Amino acid sequence: MFNSAKYSYLALRLGLAAVFLWFGVDKMIHPSYWLNIWITPRVTDLISRTGLSGSQFIYLCGVFEALVGVSLAAGIFSKFFSALAILFLVGVAIFVSSGDVIVRDVGLIGGLVAVFLWPAPRNRF
Repeated sequence: MFNSAKYSYLALRLGLAAVFLWFGVDKMIHPSYWLNIWITPRVTDLISRTGLSGSQFIYLCGVFEALVGVSLAAGIFSKFFSALAILFLVGVAIFVSSGDVIVRDVGLIGGLVAVFLWPAPRNRF
């Protein structure tokens, strides 16, 4: 009746998509919160070397996270965006270094690794 692997993969993608869309949209709505609370002085120095302002960096992160969410929700380029999101979250873990953030991101990385490694459906032709 139900193909559990098919529905498990859909639930995994949609759950991750919801998280990435939530954070991406929130960065667009509240950039100053993200800039003042989550961006460390070390990261601010790195950002300034690229010629971006802190707000521009937050908006770029928000756009990226929203793209990851849309990709996962639609099931288009899911493996590609999962790989990019894994790298992004590893960078967050390295530069932000907060216990709460790392715990959340380890869970997200685990889900993204599952999406990245999920076998492609076989063609029946």
